[in-house]
Amino acid sequence: MDAEPDDTRPAGGPTDDAPAGPPARFADELIRPFVIGTLSVLTLIQFAERPPVRIAWLTWGFAVVAIAAGAATSVLPWRRLPGWTRTTLVSVFMAAGAVSFSLAKDTAAPGLVFLASVTAGEKLASRRAAFTIVGAGTVATATVNWVATALHLPHESPWWFSLTVGVPLYVGLARRERADALAASDLAARQSRRAAASEAREAALEERGRIAREIHDVLGHALSGIAVQLDMADALHAGGRDQDANEAVRRARALAVSGIGETRRAIHALREDTLPLPETIARIAHGSTAGFRLQGEPGEVRVEVAQAVIRTAQEAITNAHRHAPGAQVNLLLDYTDRLIRLTVTDTGTADPGARPDRSGSGMGLVGMRERAGLLGGTLYAGPAEPPAPGWTVRLELPR
Repeated sequence: MDAEPDDTRPAGGPTDDAPAGPPARFADELIRPFVIGTLSVLTLIQFAERPPVRIAWLTWGFAVVAIAAGAATSVLPWRRLPGWTRTTLVSVFMAAGAVSFSLAKDTAAPGLVFLASVTAGEKLASRRAAFTIVGAGTVATATVNWVATALHLPHESPWWFSLTVGVPLYVGLARRERADALAASDLAARQSRRAAASEAREAALEERGRIAREIHDVLGHALSGIAVQLDMADALHAGGRDQDANEAVRRARALAVSGIGETRRAIHALREDTLPLPETIARIAHGSTAGFRLQGEPGEVRVEVAQAVIRTAQEAITNAHRHAPGAQVNLLLDYTDRLIRLTVTDTGTADPGARPDRSGSGMGLVGMRERAGLLGGTLYAGPAEPPAPGWTVRLELPR
């Protein structure tokens, strides 16, 4: 016999925040017991008012068995019952109802066999079992009806009427398919909600990791450099080299100022995530009086990739202004099928009287190179290809 699909679900219904649909629960908990109870009460009242004249004990016996089996199929925890128990209950319900159909036609008892046919289609997982039980019940009903007619029992009915007891089987099958469809839809909805919640949690974790990398790249390197300079100043001061110690303190202050600026730019970059990447890079270039050119067809990129491009552009522009004051800086953002490439070039020091700033710690490009490696990309920082003068920073990341 086929396995009952409901066996995989808890007996009490779904366990998460989405309860089972109300139509199926209403049908199981109210409609079926109400119909069984109504037929049972009417049958017993009619038997009490007009007791069977012939073979009364047999008529009473089968009617009571049919009522008991029908009540059992409605009130027992069906999903917890073994498969053979379910089949047995429906078979007894059908057989007792088939006999009552012919022996108690002047009561509500004939309705029990029709209800048994519906129950077989709705409650049994195996269609083969349902059709077998209902087919046997139809044959039994026709046989008992023929015997009752042969014995000239009162209220016999036409022979063909007993063949209709199998028709409600299709009603039961339709109800079962509808209940299964509702259960599948409910399960799909709950799985969709769980998937959406999982995606939201994953996005939140990615965002937290991205912010953590920003803090590490900006503040971590700056604070490490400050700590090194202050330790050096303390050692120089202890050695009586006050002038060198003061110079170390000044370098630490310069690192602090630079770190504050980098922090502000990082915050600005985090807030710029809602803008398209080309527009964000264009704004950074415009704010730094640098040139900007877009090449290729822009498209969607991952948030962490966009953030790495933004941070590299900021760091490269800062380094160019610091080490090559007065130089012309140009940014090229290039989209390809597989890569996104940012190239930042400067022309070298254009103002002969300008003095390069040597206060940088050199940790910015180190952090950018580490970030590019984590994303599966590369970062090149070095002299431009001859004969072009100046410096080039090139970041390549997979899209």
